[in-house]
Amino acid sequence: MKIWKLVSGILSMVFFAVVVFQSCAAGLSNALEENGETSGSAGIFVAIFMLAGGIVSVATRNSVKKGGNIALFILFGLAAIIGFAGHGSYSDLTVWAGWCLICAILAIVAMIAGKKEGGDKDNTSAQA
Repeated sequence: MKIWKLVSGILSMVFFAVVVFQSCAAGLSNALEENGETSGSAGIFVAIFMLAGGIVSVATRNSVKKGGNIALFILFGLAAIIGFAGHGSYSDLTVWAGWCLICAILAIVAMIAGKKEGGDKDNTSAQA
């Protein structure tokens, strides 16, 4: 899971730049059309949570404790919820929310896999 955390963290930080520029364009479009949508603002929040999740993912990739995975689940989970709920006419936001949902699910998988690996290590050290 270390490789996944590194790769997803780097990709999330790169995607941050794309989402920010798209969200600014969507927000400007919403303002000019005066359609009352908030998809540009939702995109900015998704981008910020995606950046934070990417940084946490890279920083905690070697950690065996579950705190980093819990933080990843919360950050990417919030980004996914905001993205799916606030996409409006900005349909690309569902793609980025989908990426965040995948990262949130894999954070749970990493936490469960880490618990199983940690338990096996404790049993082998107790037997030796």
